[in-house]
Amino acid sequence: MPKVEQKIPAFCLTQKSSSLDPRIYAFKDGLADIALAGRLFSSHYVKSITRFCGAAACLMRKHPSEDSPSVSQILPGEAFAILEISDNWVWGYSLADHYVGYLPLQALSPHAPLPDKAFYSVTAMQGIVFSKADIKSQPRHFWSLGSRFQGEEEGNFIKSPFGYIHKRHCCLFNNLGKTNSDPVSFAEKMIGLPYLWGGRGAGGIDCSGLVQLSLQMTGQKAPRDSDMQRSQLGHEIAPDASLLRGDYIFFAGHVGIMADEKTLLHANAFSMSVTLEALSDVVTRLSKTNPSPILARRRL
Repeated sequence: MPKVEQKIPAFCLTQKSSSLDPRIYAFKDGLADIALAGRLFSSHYVKSITRFCGAAACLMRKHPSEDSPSVSQILPGEAFAILEISDNWVWGYSLADHYVGYLPLQALSPHAPLPDKAFYSVTAMQGIVFSKADIKSQPRHFWSLGSRFQGEEEGNFIKSPFGYIHKRHCCLFNNLGKTNSDPVSFAEKMIGLPYLWGGRGAGGIDCSGLVQLSLQMTGQKAPRDSDMQRSQLGHEIAPDASLLRGDYIFFAGHVGIMADEKTLLHANAFSMSVTLEALSDVVTRLSKTNPSPILARRRL
């Protein structure tokens, strides 16, 4: 029989290989997400495999080391696309916002989602995962606002693979925003939470994490960093327009949410926590190093 040659599909660039933001596009020396084939040249393209964060939140790192700076945080139940595994570290991106970084391999669960179980989201500032369907039973975990899990109803609880969460601490993921469409109310729950660079609510949070998470809790998506949020969220507010609750104020490397026309709600390194502060006071403080600290005012 004549030899049959198998045709292997080839990738080609359909446009000039461009400069992509490495925070949200997964590529590095000699390796890139296969989704970038045709946009970015790489000697190797990789198709991702999806795994989910286990019972504990985990900081995402810039490099595969516990000493490396944090770039973001993955919460329990969130999905992560793995492109590389090396020395017990995985490199890839969070499917919640496509942010790229490294996680310890042990932070991800090997178990796939169950097709017959609904997804829930923690809506309390801290959702307690009990060992039994009983508020007097021992707590196993404390999940932060926005953590996700699969489960099924059992009395006043939702039974998950990790334990039992009271119904008052969670809701169906698909129902986010249906009973509470005010992102500021979720941001207000986090007043007093410590400021944590890269944090998204588990143990601490940063300024853009506060914006992202509070919008997520109303069923809206937002990018991870403040400069991305400034370019993508809502529309610019007219210079002579009064501010309203829910407006976003952007500074260099910082963002806050207006709780009312004069008060800014923000996670900040000045107080090292999520605080309510007069916008005029923030402007006065920042004016010492920048005469025009506000870069943009935006409204959804």
